[in-house]
Amino acid sequence: MKNTIIYVIAVIAATGGLLFGFDTGVISGAIPFFQKDFGLDNSMVELVTSAGLVGAILGALFCGKITDILGRKVVILASAVIFTIGALWSGFAPSIEQLIIARLFLGIAIGVSSFAVPLYIAEISPANKRGSLVSMFQLMITIGVLASYLSDLMFADEGDMSCWRPMFYIGVVPALILLIGMAFMPESPRWLISRGRDEEGKSVLARIEGNEAMEDSYKTIKNELIKSEKDKSGIKELMKPWLRNAVIIGVGIMFFQQFVGINTVIYYSPKIFLMAGFDGAVSAIWAAVGVGVVNLLFTIVSVYFVDRLGRRKLYFTGLTGIFVSLLLLGICFTHFSYLGEMGKWLSIILVFVYVAFYAISIGPLGWLIISEVFPQKVRGLGSSLGSLLVWVFNTVVTFTFFKIVKAFTVEGTEIYLDGENLGNPAGAFWFYAIVALAAIIWGYFYVPETKGVTLEKIEEYWRKGGKPRHLR
Repeated sequence: MKNTIIYVIAVIAATGGLLFGFDTGVISGAIPFFQKDFGLDNSMVELVTSAGLVGAILGALFCGKITDILGRKVVILASAVIFTIGALWSGFAPSIEQLIIARLFLGIAIGVSSFAVPLYIAEISPANKRGSLVSMFQLMITIGVLASYLSDLMFADEGDMSCWRPMFYIGVVPALILLIGMAFMPESPRWLISRGRDEEGKSVLARIEGNEAMEDSYKTIKNELIKSEKDKSGIKELMKPWLRNAVIIGVGIMFFQQFVGINTVIYYSPKIFLMAGFDGAVSAIWAAVGVGVVNLLFTIVSVYFVDRLGRRKLYFTGLTGIFVSLLLLGICFTHFSYLGEMGKWLSIILVFVYVAFYAISIGPLGWLIISEVFPQKVRGLGSSLGSLLVWVFNTVVTFTFFKIVKAFTVEGTEIYLDGENLGNPAGAFWFYAIVALAAIIWGYFYVPETKGVTLEKIEEYWRKGGKPRHLR
């Protein structure tokens, strides 16, 4: 019975991940239509896309401490309200300025949910199930991305340039599911106990772990809170020497999660497939749906293996595959004029391979690991820092993609679409490949193996000055 309760709680909370995926992915199929509807160039498209990411930065920046004060559940409920309003506003937007503001507002909910949801799931999960349950957040992100592509495909109509509006409206449905579902979920037991609400915390622990395990978990949590009482919960606490490795891990893994370039595919895949030779926006969206399916299937693989094989094995397997596929993708686009029709299909296969390796590794592992490595006293703040940085990095990657494509295009390899010089993305893919190689080297030293290790033991390990790669 208790296993059922844990999974129900995790699935409802992870709907925040579905919204995260839907509202970041839906822009992909909407771009070709609102670009023509409003008469925008690629620079303005980058601005619209990046507006949601700037909102996510604001959400992550201001909600870390609030989550520690008000609780994980309240903050997730607030994000559901913002998701609902933001979806309606985006679809209604009568001008490009209104659309930018609406996406900025919606981005706040994306930023909030990106740290509050995995944090909530991590704190409510038993150690032996924590990896797979927190990875469910990434799984729901991929379901959301796929749902957004399917929504784009359902409403796409090359004879109606305003067809992008219902693509945004449909986001109201999962937002209401999260709002209603979370209203019936319990608060994090670790947060309740940290706020002196011990009996409520013990009651939640009993529901999710059983009465026998509850006492041991309660004592462990109390002991770690007592150790942390003398420490102030603030940014200065994160700067203490014993937490240096946790901070490096949080910053580093989110940097590499974004700078291997995944969101250039998530946001701009129809544009990339148009560059590869697909004919028309609807055909390119069909190819993007393939990206969503691959992303979902291989995230399921990751969820299955993360508590069986462990974090490090998945990390190195995935990053190696990312490096090789990006290298080959660059070669494919460099010789696109010689490869012809075969080049079009090679490019889509390599994009699928790239997404698959990302989905089994650093995609879900980034969110999982930042929810594990920080101690209770600053877990909300630490997770907020990781989420804030991921959106900063995401914004940089998204806002610079077309600029990098143009800057790294070798003369004579330019791709033209409707008379417009789009450049060639080969150099951009090679740039992201170099980042993937750096991620492999960094990961050897800093990616910890947290499989089956309780959050309290991880904190104790940092206090003893342990090195990340030796954590078991």
